[in-house]
Amino acid sequence: MEFSDADLALIEKYQRPGPRYTSYPPANHFAEVSDLAPVLASTEESTAPLSLYFHLPFCETLCWFCGCHTITTLKRDRADDYLDLIEKELALFATHLKPDREVVQMHFGGGTPNFFTGAQLDRLGELIHRHFKFAYGAEVSVELDPRRLYEEHIAAFARMGATRASFGVQDCDPQVQKAIHREQPHEQNIAAMKLLRAHGFTSANIDLIYGLPLQNRDSFNRTLDAVLDLKPDRLAIFNYAHVPWMKPAQKLLERHPLPTPREKIGLLQLCITKLTGAGYEYIGLDHFALPDDELVIAQKCKTLQRNFQGYSTRAGVEICGFGISSISQAAGAYRQNVKDLETYRASLNADRLPIDRGYVLTKEDKLRSAVIMRLMCNLSLNFDELSDEWKIDFREHFADSLEQLKGPAEDGLIIWTRYGFEVTAIGRLFIRNLAMIFDAYFKPSPGKRYSSTV
Repeated sequence: MEFSDADLALIEKYQRPGPRYTSYPPANHFAEVSDLAPVLASTEESTAPLSLYFHLPFCETLCWFCGCHTITTLKRDRADDYLDLIEKELALFATHLKPDREVVQMHFGGGTPNFFTGAQLDRLGELIHRHFKFAYGAEVSVELDPRRLYEEHIAAFARMGATRASFGVQDCDPQVQKAIHREQPHEQNIAAMKLLRAHGFTSANIDLIYGLPLQNRDSFNRTLDAVLDLKPDRLAIFNYAHVPWMKPAQKLLERHPLPTPREKIGLLQLCITKLTGAGYEYIGLDHFALPDDELVIAQKCKTLQRNFQGYSTRAGVEICGFGISSISQAAGAYRQNVKDLETYRASLNADRLPIDRGYVLTKEDKLRSAVIMRLMCNLSLNFDELSDEWKIDFREHFADSLEQLKGPAEDGLIIWTRYGFEVTAIGRLFIRNLAMIFDAYFKPSPGKRYSSTV
């Protein structure tokens, strides 16, 4: 994709802070929870299959760009203590589930899941299987750090059924790596990929970030060449979110010049052109995948989903998160665990689930959530289908939103169709902006700051 001067003008016009819509409403609308019953009610009543998420927060060092909830330590015995707490949380949570609900998906995120030793991971696997029944062919995936990845880690995750892995590269340029406090020779990336393939992992995904200090088109082009040589099945190329008011360590990145908005746009253009030219499909936002990947197939079949773990092919599942800061997503409510370890410990020692914040969805929330997900996954909306599905007159119900879409339509971001509209190629860059039009809660304010949409 080559950006014309008109495209660049559009990017500057629509570049603004906005949610990523891994949920609707976004997590900053969650409220403090004192009574757990309302946020657990739909979980207790449900028979839907389960998607488990385990937040493993430990890292040996802090990457200065990181926006995740992490604990920096070199002490491996802290992982043993954390597993004791996970064991308590699993036992407490199991009492809220109907029997025989099957797990169809499981993901380990962090932090650094491979901070844990092979023996510690085996213990975690035993705890999980003690409380949950897994469906045949359940999808198990893990996030990995190639800098400290050994065969014992890959083997342990494989024993838990993992066949998918993603690992962060961010950038291959040594100067950029030093500036972001993540020095990672490319030989470590090559070794990580070999380990995954040797242990039967069928999907290996690489994460990059554009918008980091000292990045430019030439250096990032070399990074793309290096990771393409590894032949990943998917790539996630994230727009760096500079939010030092939330993550103070990011202030350290300001020691070096950050790319200007125009330079970031050039990096994004490079990514789209390079990866689509190499045969990858641009799914949307920041995700690319090979044509035979199930994400691409799901998007073409209009069955692609979006949740707190990003794009997914598993519809109708309930996401159950464990560990500090993890978020759970049931049919009728969201809930989030406490973010610090000692509060997590105190809650579990009091035999209380460590839920800190949550949100009970209204019927209108569920409708708008469905509309936003359909838009972000299908890159189109069919008003007639949504009218039939939700027993509404879509055009009347969303009259204000359709009025707001006139501007994007005039700018070429969408094309009106007989049944609704489709997002254009340039419009894909602004999918978050288009979703914001259907968000009844979105009001830009200093108290609720988001990353830039482009």
